[in-house]
Amino acid sequence: MSSEIDRDFEARVAHYLLEHPDFFLRHEDVLNDIEVPHPTGEAVSLLEHKIRMLQDKASRHQKQLQDLISVARENEQLNQRLHHLTLNLIEATSAEEVLMTLQDELRDRFNADAVELKLFSQEDLEEAQVSEAGMAIFHKFMRTDRPTCGPLNGEKLRVLFGDQAGDNGSAALVPIRTSELSGVLAIGSRDRNRFHAGKGVDFLVRLGELVSLTLQAVSNRKG
Repeated sequence: MSSEIDRDFEARVAHYLLEHPDFFLRHEDVLNDIEVPHPTGEAVSLLEHKIRMLQDKASRHQKQLQDLISVARENEQLNQRLHHLTLNLIEATSAEEVLMTLQDELRDRFNADAVELKLFSQEDLEEAQVSEAGMAIFHKFMRTDRPTCGPLNGEKLRVLFGDQAGDNGSAALVPIRTSELSGVLAIGSRDRNRFHAGKGVDFLVRLGELVSLTLQAVSNRKG
């Protein structure tokens, strides 16, 4: 019962102070005499407590602003690198040139250790599902519409990259689609934590769309 009375009293005091913001102007002695307990054990005046609260709030806002600026800079750099990659892909005249451009750009500008582009017709996929245990591993993935990231074991790494990515690493797998082919753009790293399951895939989605459109354009020119 006592605790309920205390809470009601505290609520009325708080309400009164909010309704009368000039209270401490009229009672400066109270403002100076009130001490607020601090987690360190050191009691401080109400005014000092308010100043510390404002400083903490300002520090949090500064940290949030710095984080936003950092993200904006990273996005700007990413957009510039993607723009450069786009310009180089436009000049490709064959699937082989598309792969070479991707390997050069993703290794030099995106610090990839290995890059492979594997494309299959529907018949190839069906045959691989039956006869090639290695490629059957990725059969399900190539039917999806979203990139995926994560660590890969030695078998999957060898199927995708041969000896490029070592025995233990991670990869980003990006689905590729044209009117005739389906496949995967695989970007590998020897760092097992480089491409993890929680990594954002917005850039990879855009990259997959870019590569798919480039391959389709190359195929149309040949046709």
